Amino acid sequence: MNIRDRREERTGFQESAPYKATYDLQSDFVMVYGIDESMPTRIQEWKNKGYVVHLMTGIAWGEYQDYLYGKFDGREHWDEAQKNKQGSHILHGKDIPYMVPTVAFTQYLTSRIKLAVDAGVEAIHLEEPEFWVDGGYSESFKREWQVYYKEPWQPPHESVDAQYRASHLKAYLYKRSLDRLCSELKEYALVKYNRFLRFYVPTHSLINYTQWRIVSPESMLLDLPAIDGYIAQIWTGTSRTKNVYEGVRKERTFETALLEYGMMQELVSGTDRNMWFLHDPIEDNPRYTWSDYKKNYLKTVVASLLHPEISQYEISPWPKRIFDGKYQNEEGTGKEEIPEEYATTLLTIMHTLGDMNQEDIQEYGMAEKIGVLVSDSMMYQRKNFHTDDKDSSQRYDGTDTNTVTNDDDIDLLNFSHFYGLALPLIKRGIMVRPVQFDNVRRFSNYLNDYRLLILSYEFQKPEYPDLHMALAKWVREGGVLIYVGNDQDPYHYVREWWNTGKIKYDVPREHLFEILGLSNEKEQSIYEIGKGVLGFLNISPEDCANDRKSAEMYRDLITTCLNTNNHQVELEEKNYFMVKRGPYRIAAVMDESISAAPLKLNGHFVNLFDPALPVITQLQLGPEDMTLLYDLDDDMPETEMKVIAASSRIEDVIHHDSGFEMDVKGPEKIKAVARIFCPKKPIQANLIIGHKSTSIEWDWHEESKTIFVQYFHSSTDSTKISVKWS
Repeated sequence: MNIRDRREERTGFQESAPYKATYDLQSDFVMVYGIDESMPTRIQEWKNKGYVVHLMTGIAWGEYQDYLYGKFDGREHWDEAQKNKQGSHILHGKDIPYMVPTVAFTQYLTSRIKLAVDAGVEAIHLEEPEFWVDGGYSESFKREWQVYYKEPWQPPHESVDAQYRASHLKAYLYKRSLDRLCSELKEYALVKYNRFLRFYVPTHSLINYTQWRIVSPESMLLDLPAIDGYIAQIWTGTSRTKNVYEGVRKERTFETALLEYGMMQELVSGTDRNMWFLHDPIEDNPRYTWSDYKKNYLKTVVASLLHPEISQYEISPWPKRIFDGKYQNEEGTGKEEIPEEYATTLLTIMHTLGDMNQEDIQEYGMAEKIGVLVSDSMMYQRKNFHTDDKDSSQRYDGTDTNTVTNDDDIDLLNFSHFYGLALPLIKRGIMVRPVQFDNVRRFSNYLNDYRLLILSYEFQKPEYPDLHMALAKWVREGGVLIYVGNDQDPYHYVREWWNTGKIKYDVPREHLFEILGLSNEKEQSIYEIGKGVLGFLNISPEDCANDRKSAEMYRDLITTCLNTNNHQVELEEKNYFMVKRGPYRIAAVMDESISAAPLKLNGHFVNLFDPALPVITQLQLGPEDMTLLYDLDDDMPETEMKVIAASSRIEDVIHHDSGFEMDVKGPEKIKAVARIFCPKKPIQANLIIGHKSTSIEWDWHEESKTIFVQYFHSSTDSTKISVKWS
């Protein structure tokens, strides 16, 4: 582990509560949450503890009652609350509705957030710009429709066209709001304080928002110069949402998280914007046990680390609820505090995440990049028009389908059109990355890194015809395109460019095929196009999720296409993923894969998921097992101490001939551990708190020349570890 400056902002967390020593995680920055009267005090408290301080607040919901009830400007604004077709407000809590992001609401937020700028925050996070598919019926939204479309409002549930247009408008409104707010406040900070203020958008992945039936700007944010980056809000709560593979519907936390994190990195790929990947050691749902939280948390951590392009992390939302909260015990008889071993492991992982900016990257498996093309328009067609069931417009956040009894609606919530294209490859150990199709217009040669791309218009639509020009060029130059679709999606008939121009097409696929030189070809087949190949599978993508035979046919088509026209690329199937990032080895073995064979690793490793940080020479991972290891065989020093792993922030290491001394910082009352390489066998280890020094237990591992120590941080005095040798 390297000592780093907090200004690097590699790790951070968000917290609405005042500073407290029990959850002083010692990350680089803290996002003070909320803009109530206590905000300036909370900002100063965290700043006094050495943190870089940001502000986070909701842009779709929050404690904004002064605006709703007219205290802000003398006019009540409940007409701007999102409303469903039954006439009910869509609420996040009592008197906390999800808002329609009107110009007036944006001006209100701007005035409130100015207080945080005045208080000296260096960055502002406007989280979760969310408009529910269930919404679109409030008076303010009707007005926005008239302004945007220059026609009377249409109830979204009455037609696929109205639903699609309503969702597109919802995304645009949040884009407009963020653009106005961020631009105005950046100017305010420069004019008044000569300070450059940064803006970030913490947002769920496009995959999750689509599955949960929420509309958000997503890739539209790339068009806003005032946005400096994002937080990928991916955690157990999103990734455990059930999906279907080979006809079985269940939680697949690791595989879903792998796809979600892959999706989010597309928002910064090829840009200078920042991205932090979020993990949550628990989640919003309080009914699970600590062991369940831990199991799923580790899956999301490993899934994120398998994307080495990103090396910044939000290590926790709401650490107060983790380290001061209580959750179900294993017996189901009551609640208990966080187990000591889990707390120690969490701190070790959190500090290890700050060391993930490694240059030496090795990915095990097939080198060819494979992508599934996805578009923001996935969010625009999330109402089921195959059924008239009144429950088909229910909100859905992945936790409950009891109110949805129609099979068609369950199929919609499974989002099998997407997972049917991704999981049959992911489950065979083939890395698939969701590729933001909309970015083809934004970045030159955006597709050039990919050998194989997979596309379907049965759950999304191309918003511009020139996307097809770029895709056809990529194919002709040697790309392999797999198109899966049977032209049965009712959303093919929305009013869009492919059916409103001089030359009309029944479905957008026809335009794509025409550009590829296949205007009259509608048969399922393989077509050679220039140096490239098109493989056409005339079935619904959800068939590839619902039955094994279709999934096999899909994989066979990919294999055949990759071996057509002298491509000769073999799909390397395996039941695991593994990446090496500098000295860190990250691996996951999957169930439902080609076999249950264990992944065996040999060498000299420190197991970072074990609170004792043991040195091991062998590790065997079975299905659903995950690991994060430090490889001791990777460039270990010979003459100078080195911290291998610690559940503390390490600062100010002082070396001397007979040992070393280092500052350690972290929350009080939680057992801290460290494993440290020493060039000589120690004879003594002490904990120094203030001016008081006491000996602590230590364990020496001769073969690896590492010492293991355990200790507790002090919240009132400096804490140091001193190790001496002869």
